[in-house]
Amino acid sequence: MMEKASKGLSIAALVCGILGIVGSFIPVVCYFTLVLAILGIVFGAKAGKLAKANNEPKGLATAGLVLGIIGTAFGAVGVICVACAAAAIGAAGSLM
Repeated sequence: MMEKASKGLSIAALVCGILGIVGSFIPVVCYFTLVLAILGIVFGAKAGKLAKANNEPKGLATAGLVLGIIGTAFGAVGVICVACAAAAIGAAGSLM
């Protein structure tokens, strides 16, 4: 039973990390994919602990964790860029 749980969490972490990275380059979507990337970190850490406790390979969990971290970094930069662009557009509009 636990074997399936760690494998499922590993796959969920991997998918969330990939979506976090890909979605971070799309302006409005980066808000939602930032949450997915953070979930990738949580799922990857949990799956790694389950795999270690059951003496299973944890490579997939590690990959999901790393992709979640990268996706979170990219997503945070994307959110900051979108916020700065909105501020610049608002400031330019007030000058006219």
